[in-house]
Amino acid sequence: MNRRLAPLWVVAAVFCQAAGPAVAQRVSLVDRIVAVVNSEVVTQTELTERIAIAERQLKRQNTPPPEPRQLERQVLERLILEKSQLQMAKETGLRADEVQLDRALARIAENNKMTLAAFREALEKDGLKFERFREEIRSEIMLTRLREREVDDKIQVSDSEIDLYIAEAQGPGAPLGDVEYDFAHVLLRLPEQASPETIQSARGRAERVIAEAKGGADFARLAASYSDAPDALAGGNMGWRAHDRLPEVFSAALKALRPGEVSPPLRSPAGYHVLKLIERRGGAPSLAGAPVQQTRARHILIKTNEVVSEVDARRRLVGLRERIASGTDFAEMARLQSEDSSASKGGDLDWIYKGDTVPEFERAMDELKAGELSQPVKTQFGFHLIQVLERRVADVSAERRRLQARQALRERRADEAYQDWLRQLRDRTYVEIRLEDR
Repeated sequence: MNRRLAPLWVVAAVFCQAAGPAVAQRVSLVDRIVAVVNSEVVTQTELTERIAIAERQLKRQNTPPPEPRQLERQVLERLILEKSQLQMAKETGLRADEVQLDRALARIAENNKMTLAAFREALEKDGLKFERFREEIRSEIMLTRLREREVDDKIQVSDSEIDLYIAEAQGPGAPLGDVEYDFAHVLLRLPEQASPETIQSARGRAERVIAEAKGGADFARLAASYSDAPDALAGGNMGWRAHDRLPEVFSAALKALRPGEVSPPLRSPAGYHVLKLIERRGGAPSLAGAPVQQTRARHILIKTNEVVSEVDARRRLVGLRERIASGTDFAEMARLQSEDSSASKGGDLDWIYKGDTVPEFERAMDELKAGELSQPVKTQFGFHLIQVLERRVADVSAERRRLQARQALRERRADEAYQDWLRQLRDRTYVEIRLEDR
């Protein structure tokens, strides 16, 4: 495993010398290896392409890029982590089939308000081959499924933890329940069983990030330069996160910050963290039993696939809508036509809380008056015809509060558990970096 492999450009040069000048003139320089990751390699071309993508991403975000050498190191480390995860996914049988991939690409195009053909044309105009992009999305799907299996699905929350969470949410600190923070993050990852010298070095880098940030340096640039987190090249921006769904070390630090301020170094099992608070909002209690609005609705779902196109699905629902508006029973049509598990109940979805459904469905449902029928609504599941039956304001049930608490506790642990898992995977991966070989 420790045997060093000759770089490919060296092999090519030796071959040229042995074969004589005539052959040497016909042989072009082959790609060189910049890193070995278990049994696979990272080539210079692969690294150069990723650096170009990172530079475009930073430019779109108006983030000043790090020094070229720093950016190269950052991108290479992400390639190493990505390859090690994909290797694990493939070895354990995870796959992203063509149907999943096609649907994902269609959603991406739709989110960009384009047809798939127009999106493909835009990508290629930007210098990115569509087939390459397709394979990148395949990798993203596999990485997401790997995280779900190896991290998210293994997070356990006990009943006693839920009891304690609800008690705290209803206590003096309850108003923090609905506080949200928009913040950015730098992670200085530490290996498992790090030496005192390694720990001190990581803390020193964290202190340097803080000093530069307080001196006016762009925090996004600092994240792109120093952070070991997967979101580093996105400027470390974490977006809006609820106070009660953050790791406790984060929520305690952010609670004490004012917008624009930077935290001291924060230690977790993954390493040292530095946070910058961008903005804060909210402040009403989330689990104290305050009344919330519920909607009772029903729907008819027509799924799209290789046989049923979007045009066909929409046309079918338009026809069903006309029949129902003319007096045909909605429940009967749902039982006969809907491709959802609610069909046997006449499409009845029972009482729905905010956040129970996907955003497209919820937006369309919220615009309806009681008894009103929607136009066909597209979501990731297909096309829906929605009817609101009634609305009410009701206290959050005890069962509902426990479910919310369980979800919040799982989310609170998810990021930290993922970072810790990544650290362990990186420590187990055989890596040989050859950037110095140039």
